[in-house]
Amino acid sequence: MLLYSLDNDTLFSQALATHLGLALAAHEDRCFEDGEHKLRPLQDPRGSDAYVIHSLYGDMQYSPHDKLSRLLLFIATLQEHGASRVTAVVPYLAYARKDRQTKPFDPVTLRYVAQLFEAVGTSQLIVLEAHNVAAFQNAFRCPTIHIEAHRAFDSVACEWAAHTALAVASPDPGGVKRAQLWRESLEKKLRQPVGFAMLDKRRSAGVVTSENLVAGDVDGMTVFLIDDLIASGDTMRRGAVALRKAGAQKVIACAAHGLLTGPASEAMADGSIAHVVLTDSVPPFRLPLTSAVRSKLTIASAAALFATAIRASHGAGWT
Repeated sequence: MLLYSLDNDTLFSQALATHLGLALAAHEDRCFEDGEHKLRPLQDPRGSDAYVIHSLYGDMQYSPHDKLSRLLLFIATLQEHGASRVTAVVPYLAYARKDRQTKPFDPVTLRYVAQLFEAVGTSQLIVLEAHNVAAFQNAFRCPTIHIEAHRAFDSVACEWAAHTALAVASPDPGGVKRAQLWRESLEKKLRQPVGFAMLDKRRSAGVVTSENLVAGDVDGMTVFLIDDLIASGDTMRRGAVALRKAGAQKVIACAAHGLLTGPASEAMADGSIAHVVLTDSVPPFRLPLTSAVRSKLTIASAAALFATAIRASHGAGWT
């Protein structure tokens, strides 16, 4: 097995390599004067089962489409030189939010991205908490492995279960299944009832509106408000305010991907949110070091979950 990382921030990649007991395979990353890149493996990949890690969030150096291009070209290179299988390990999959047409002439960007992965010969894709699991699985014709982020949050929830009644809530109707799956999983793990709630939210032309409507009983409970990602943070803030008004004792905001763009630092610092729990799919580099959110932020690593998926994918003889 060969494990490559194209990420600038290698904390997730190194953690994953440690869980697998592997060293990251070496590759050349050469930048030309006009911004083009050349990526090539530095050992023969012929016959290997290769895994390429690249989380497709935009950062200070590369945009999401820059990273997507780099990943696709490197996968094609490994295929060109005889790798028996190439798996894209993509903790955060960019462009997955646009998975259906809601306005005239809308793109279905997720499907187009899937076609690009297939065109370069990607054997399979492993992602963490896609925006819409059904749309994600239907967009790809190559095999996919979807990892649910709530499995990384279980330990945090179990700590709170000893002190208070728990509930899981979705900040909008679209995330109901995600929240229900975690609630069902927690009830089995904790062997006690876990409440459920759903909030009202509508979005048009990027503008979010809601009426602070909460369906479900959260009175006196610690509520885990779970979503696939936090961008500006307004959805989480609105949800937390509504849950507190409905009687929630505490609201803990949980998301797989902390993009934390624009005013997210101020939104997450709102007093209605007691804690913020994110995975390490996206490092919290946009949060100022002096931000009040830093003191209530917990990073729950998903590296062990990816390691388990890779072991299962590679087969019994992976060592």
